[in-house]
Amino acid sequence: MLNLRDEPKSPVRAGRRLTAASMAALGLAAMASGVRAQSADAPTTTAGGDPNYTVQAVDKAIGTNPVERLFKYYGAEWGQAAAPADPKAPASTKEGWTAPPQSAPPMPFTDWPYGAATLIGNNRTASVDSPLMTAIAHTGLGEAMSAAGIQAYGWVDVGGNLSTSSQKYGNAPAAYDFKPNSAQLDQAVIYVERTPDTVQTDHVDWGFRVSAIYGTDYRYTTAYGVASYQFLKHNNTYGYDFPMVYGELYFPQVADGLMLRLGRYISVPDIEAQLAPNNYMYSHSMGYSFDNYTNDGLQGTLAVNKNVMLQLGVNVGTEAPPWHVGVKIPNPDPNPLYPGTTMLKDPGARPSVTACARFQTDTGHDAAYFCADAINKGVWGYNNLQWYGFTYYHKFNDKMHVSFEAYNTFEDKVPNLNNPTAAAAIANGGTPFSPQYVPFNAPDAAQCKSATALTCRSNTYAALAYWNYQPTPRDNISLRTEWFDDTVGQRTGTAAVYEDLGLGLQHWLSPQIELRPEITYYWASKTAFNGNPYTGVAPDKKTEAVLSGDIIFHF
Repeated sequence: MLNLRDEPKSPVRAGRRLTAASMAALGLAAMASGVRAQSADAPTTTAGGDPNYTVQAVDKAIGTNPVERLFKYYGAEWGQAAAPADPKAPASTKEGWTAPPQSAPPMPFTDWPYGAATLIGNNRTASVDSPLMTAIAHTGLGEAMSAAGIQAYGWVDVGGNLSTSSQKYGNAPAAYDFKPNSAQLDQAVIYVERTPDTVQTDHVDWGFRVSAIYGTDYRYTTAYGVASYQFLKHNNTYGYDFPMVYGELYFPQVADGLMLRLGRYISVPDIEAQLAPNNYMYSHSMGYSFDNYTNDGLQGTLAVNKNVMLQLGVNVGTEAPPWHVGVKIPNPDPNPLYPGTTMLKDPGARPSVTACARFQTDTGHDAAYFCADAINKGVWGYNNLQWYGFTYYHKFNDKMHVSFEAYNTFEDKVPNLNNPTAAAAIANGGTPFSPQYVPFNAPDAAQCKSATALTCRSNTYAALAYWNYQPTPRDNISLRTEWFDDTVGQRTGTAAVYEDLGLGLQHWLSPQIELRPEITYYWASKTAFNGNPYTGVAPDKKTEAVLSGDIIFHF
């Protein structure tokens, strides 16, 4: 994850986008609710085995016109905590396998998260509850996609905040809602995918996903060399990216299941994920905001049995595509750091290894996940983080659980901003990420403890927990507690210890519409908030309070 260093093109334009999105969202909700109220055949909103709230009954009640079906389907699900039941559906969990410990909604996941694999033992092909797919179900396209097990779905996420900081980028290094007292389109996302059936055990199955994201959040997934001109050359406030483009093969006969994923995918570790619905809260922890986002490569996931999972993969580092491996650029200013007349375009784009082990109890109440992600020589690269850590999940009862994460990330041979020779090399074009090559949002150098050192290691440590309580089937309350130590300031721009305390509510109006208000308090051991690097305004605050929230519409 890189620091935020781009200037918005037009605050007025951003405001208009929000207004339009909000009006459309409110209109959709109202129309859906109204359609349901006017339809005598619409399913009721009572919980439990209501015969009117089944896939078959809803399909009959919402008609045949695709547009009508779309709006009536939103109305049918309004006030419900789950999709319509399908009495004819096959089992969604492999025989003898541990059932998912959570339900979504109100949680962002069902199984305790692990990365780079479709859920083994708990996934049926084309099982996402999608209003879009329901709308086109009886068209030629819908029937063809259904026959192939392919789905298209996504969401629109609009958010905003009120903050005690006031500079244009003053919320940073708190991320995502980085601009104080503003609102924006965070992300509009679409997936086209087929997921392997991992419940069956009799045949090899396949899958793929192609995803696209547009909004302010594109900056967090940007990989150097993948449409990165938007972020690294033009400072676009809004942009697009393709964070997941991969294929999968599933071999159920190997142990208790082997999944192979090839392509670009979200990095393996972490409680949180870039895509909005996969998170408890609107804002993210600092630990997530400044670690690995995407990897390119081949990742294998082996279910030894229902309790033990092993992962091994080869990739080309973090936020680095294969076509940057070995590529060199001219060095106009040979120096002690990069003495040759050429240098690698991205020294972090190199063969790397990811290895993880996951252990889960028979009840599914506890799961521990240990990972080493994108491990190589660890030299300073675009985002060449060496990630070592683990996540742990514990379910206290049906209403309470905790998700915990701790890690150490580092890069080696990071140029020292406190050393005149190293600072001059950066300024004069003598490093791969000098302004001459990466004008904006280049990876930071380090504020090493000794001014005589040309480089040093940039260690970062993080520990965080999400404490969750589910008062109703459509509500979850999350308390985030976090400690984050950026030892030499290479991640946040300030060598400081940070702490934050956040309280958020996730309220689902239906399985398709989610509201996430929250309030978060940040503290730093040095002045780190309310700065603006573009205008040369240094941070002047050690604390910050942010009231924020978003609304997510699925389609």
